[in-house]
Amino acid sequence: MMSTVDATSDIYSSLGLTREVDENLSDSDLQMQDFMNLLVTELTHQDPFKPMENSEMATQISQFAAVSGIEELNTSFESLSTNIVSSQAIEAAGLVGRQVMIPSDKAYLTTGGTVGGSIFLSESMSNITLRVTNSSGELVREMRLGSHADGEFAFNWDGADDAGEYQPSGIYELSIQGDVGGEAVSPQVLTNADVESVSLGAPGQPILLNLNGLGAISLNDVIQIH
Repeated sequence: MMSTVDATSDIYSSLGLTREVDENLSDSDLQMQDFMNLLVTELTHQDPFKPMENSEMATQISQFAAVSGIEELNTSFESLSTNIVSSQAIEAAGLVGRQVMIPSDKAYLTTGGTVGGSIFLSESMSNITLRVTNSSGELVREMRLGSHADGEFAFNWDGADDAGEYQPSGIYELSIQGDVGGEAVSPQVLTNADVESVSLGAPGQPILLNLNGLGAISLNDVIQIH
């Protein structure tokens, strides 16, 4: 006659088993050796007229191995994620005081400074024109930049209006128009901005670069670093 096991007692003592206690594990942690001990005990006390099928035993082992493997994989991913965030933080910190190119038609003109940017052309463009508008929507400068072949086309505004008067510091909107194959196009403008500081943000959130006069932008959105 098989003895019954009190649910409140230690299962190992009731089965006549002993194990070494790992102080680093909680009472709810089940390790592979524990599982194998329980499996052996189950086989020892099984009904000889209804033995466990090989497929049942294989299924139990594979299920436990899968759960164990998933836990180890999750731990590895957490470690990898931490390392990636740390690496990005170090990279972002090195950008303070430097310029980055971002996908934006807004640029900040500092006192006595200039504004630069680029466009990327998939094919040659003619009659390229740069227009600069102030925060009031007034056109302050229109520059004829000629033609350019496919690839990156860099431009620069010296901060002066059409009359040659230097404009006050602030945010300006830049737009480029040109002809491609006889059709008027307005490619996306990429502008240069100065990085003032870096914000790491909450876990799972992107690292932010705080740009002079333009606010924050995700590190992932940076096109080039100057």
